[in-house]
Amino acid sequence: MTPKSFETIASLLHTGSGLAIGPDKTYLLENRLAPVLRKHGLDSLDALAQRIRPLATAGTPGTLEQDVIEAMTTNESFFFRDDKPFTHFRTRALPQLLANRPPGARLRIWSAAASTGQEAYSLAMILQDSQALLGGRSCEIIGTDISREALTRAQEGLYSQFEVQRGLPMQYLVKHFRKDGTQWRISDTLRQMVQFRSLNLLGDLRGLGQFDAVFCRNVLIYFDQPTKSRVLAAVARQMPQDGVLYLGGAETVLGITDAFAAQTGERGVYERTTPQAVSGLSRPTLAEAR
Repeated sequence: MTPKSFETIASLLHTGSGLAIGPDKTYLLENRLAPVLRKHGLDSLDALAQRIRPLATAGTPGTLEQDVIEAMTTNESFFFRDDKPFTHFRTRALPQLLANRPPGARLRIWSAAASTGQEAYSLAMILQDSQALLGGRSCEIIGTDISREALTRAQEGLYSQFEVQRGLPMQYLVKHFRKDGTQWRISDTLRQMVQFRSLNLLGDLRGLGQFDAVFCRNVLIYFDQPTKSRVLAAVARQMPQDGVLYLGGAETVLGITDAFAAQTGERGVYERTTPQAVSGLSRPTLAEAR
């Protein structure tokens, strides 16, 4: 692959998804884009680069461009991944958020980059087990992702034996899943608690509404610094002053944004700062809400 071809593909990925890759990731392009080449009858990454339309002029990705973006997007997920954020949400954030809300106010939770749905359904299980605390209060979980294939799987709620063995406590498997052939299907009750939507984090998030808690974990690690700042600024605008943000254990807001501050003694848990800090950040420029 020529340097020019690499730059074309890398530019598409950065503009379309925020993913930043360097020339040392050529092997990754070759491995992950091989199915895309076969699907579109292309014999090389150079041929692929010649067919790609720059998003700066095309506006939105076509089928080929979308296939490239989805192939390069990591969709690693499993139930109750790195359990500490879920424990914090269950024992600390949820009771505090409920105490701060008037009776009857709906609680909204966002699983950003939801992949195949395990994170969103893990949150649904926590809420299902917290009915006494909720006191009849309605809750809404929104899971979003850029990958159409991942969202289709999430909506179906069908998981392999391997997937339900990754982080899912046995009592939850028995309580919330039923055997479906060689796989496991999540209960209709939990499926009805979660809505999955196609969304690019670089797009206009305002249509999503406000969220009391946002899980945006293990996403920022794939972005460069300006993109991280831009995404965090947009997320902050979708949260009330007492909203809680969960990032991955290897992620931080330090040196990236003043819109959030780490909760004392907690890793990966952040709270909103002053409204002035949020309003002072630049607004997104790529209006690609999908």
